[in-house]
Amino acid sequence: MALVTHTVQLIRASGRAYAKKWSFLLAFLAVFFVTFSVLASLDLVPETPAKIVEEPVTVPQTALVASVASATPENPVRVEIPAIDLDVSIENPETTDVKTLDAALLSGAVRYPTSAKLGEEGNVILFGHSSYLPVVNNKAFKAFNAIQNLSEGDRILVHSEGMTYVYAVTEVASADAESAAIPLTKTGHTLTLATCDSFGKKTDRFVVVADLVESYPLGS
Repeated sequence: MALVTHTVQLIRASGRAYAKKWSFLLAFLAVFFVTFSVLASLDLVPETPAKIVEEPVTVPQTALVASVASATPENPVRVEIPAIDLDVSIENPETTDVKTLDAALLSGAVRYPTSAKLGEEGNVILFGHSSYLPVVNNKAFKAFNAIQNLSEGDRILVHSEGMTYVYAVTEVASADAESAAIPLTKTGHTLTLATCDSFGKKTDRFVVVADLVESYPLGS
């Protein structure tokens, strides 16, 4: 009997506490809404900041070309191709005299004198020796070894004294040296690499064509 009485008392106490809780909650809400209304009328309620959505910024190719075209034309001094572990210096002779070009090839790759320079529209033509003989004392004879193994999309980095120009390979082909010609002038910014397919043989050559992707200050 005592247990039932005690239980009833607990239930009644709980009911009274529950009723008091709702009374307090209603009073709190009333005070809150009145206060909020007053603050809103005084323009003191902070606004919810707009959600900031960061979207990737795409630089149009036309803007890239315009930026590069506005740069002062520069001679290339070094070419790197990470995909085939190639890193070769570039000579820039002023004449198309065959003996002069042959002498320049003994030091590395060569930019054909009348082709475009870095930073100007046209075709930058670089050519170099390749050799697969087991013993070659001058490394320049292997300057463009393995360029025929490049694939579409591979990156070619051509450096001037102060800039790096990045090209993406678009074509790799074998061309007959007697009948095929490499155009000196092209629309846009193009890079062409050319080499004989073996040391001392000039009847065939490998040609790699690439388009400019971006340029940036050297070392950045």
